Amino acid sequence: MPLPLLARLADIATGRTPPPAATLAGERLARARLARTPRIGPVTFHEMLGHYGTAAAALDALPSLARRAGFAQAPVAPPATALHREAEALAARGGRFIVHGDADYPAGLAQIADAPPLLSAIGDPALLKRPLLAVVGARNASTNGRRVAATLAHDLGAGGFAIVSGLARGIDTAAHQASLGTGTIAVLAGGVDVIYPPENADLYRALAAQGLVLSEAPLGAVPQARHFPRRNRIVSGLAQGVLVVEAALQSGSLITARQAADQGRDVFAVPGSPLDPRCRGSNQLLRDGAHLVETAADVRAHLRPEPTPAASTAPVVAASPTVTKSDRAAHRRDRTGGGAATALDAAPQSIEKQGDSIPERLLACLGHSPTPVDEVIRECHVSPALVTAALLDLELSGRVERLQGNMVALI
Repeated sequence: MPLPLLARLADIATGRTPPPAATLAGERLARARLARTPRIGPVTFHEMLGHYGTAAAALDALPSLARRAGFAQAPVAPPATALHREAEALAARGGRFIVHGDADYPAGLAQIADAPPLLSAIGDPALLKRPLLAVVGARNASTNGRRVAATLAHDLGAGGFAIVSGLARGIDTAAHQASLGTGTIAVLAGGVDVIYPPENADLYRALAAQGLVLSEAPLGAVPQARHFPRRNRIVSGLAQGVLVVEAALQSGSLITARQAADQGRDVFAVPGSPLDPRCRGSNQLLRDGAHLVETAADVRAHLRPEPTPAASTAPVVAASPTVTKSDRAAHRRDRTGGGAATALDAAPQSIEKQGDSIPERLLACLGHSPTPVDEVIRECHVSPALVTAALLDLELSGRVERLQGNMVALI
């Protein structure tokens, strides 16, 4: 049965009114275009939004930023027609965009530094208002591991949590299947319409009809290895806590747990046999201070399924002359802790006066593994404002990537 028909039947069965395709116009459209602009990652998106006040103003500033950085061509935002076509294609699948700043943008996710500016959603966005708990773990999970994950997801769902996971094989699959009746959200690494792994096609359709499927990737995007860590920070960012059931050392589940800790979320782990390599990562989390979990009561002892607070993002509005320079400076201080307030305006001229040495010095300090920006500042002996401006130039030129936790890496 086609997916849109399944979604409509689910709406009829539950009495849920499917939302109309949200109109992309004004500032919502500008934010969507900025989010889809090449070399504008989430961190840079929020820095530009904080500095210029609106995405429309940030888009207008791209050519001048590129000229000051010495680029022959500025990053080109996709035309409005491209976003309208994507919105229409998404609506045909029973979905819609959720733009950072919308009233139904998830409040917890909005609090992380690299919150996705644009989400595609198929299913019931009302689940985002529920208390959320992430359940993740090994793809090659043991039979016992899958059983434990299913039991915990079912019991926690019955206790008020909606379960978030990544639709992967193993633990993710078990958690989604066990919580379909109580509410579950899948976050995909590829486009929201791309089913991966293929054997989870039936589960994907059930999630689209009974739960929610989310992605920050464009429609049709095929998942690649680098997309999964980005997906994982959304899984942890949505949730009040992350529960790990079977995870090997160096696994993606441990990345999710680390991101959860960085985001201020609670980390939980189910203990496993020291003889099973699939449990060494989760056991390491316990040694590092994660909460030990054997039953759902162990999670509820630390987390209560409290109603989700109202989103802290400001409503998306059209560009307004009432947004003052002091307002934008205060917003930048809130996001960056101060020090970068004038970087986008003043620092490019300062870089020009000092020649091309600063970007090259930064590149020499960086590698393909993420490095804290504070460490780059110390190593390169450059002021924070100049480093912020130079990193923006380097990101616009496609040479570095800004990451969660004030990290940066070579591309």
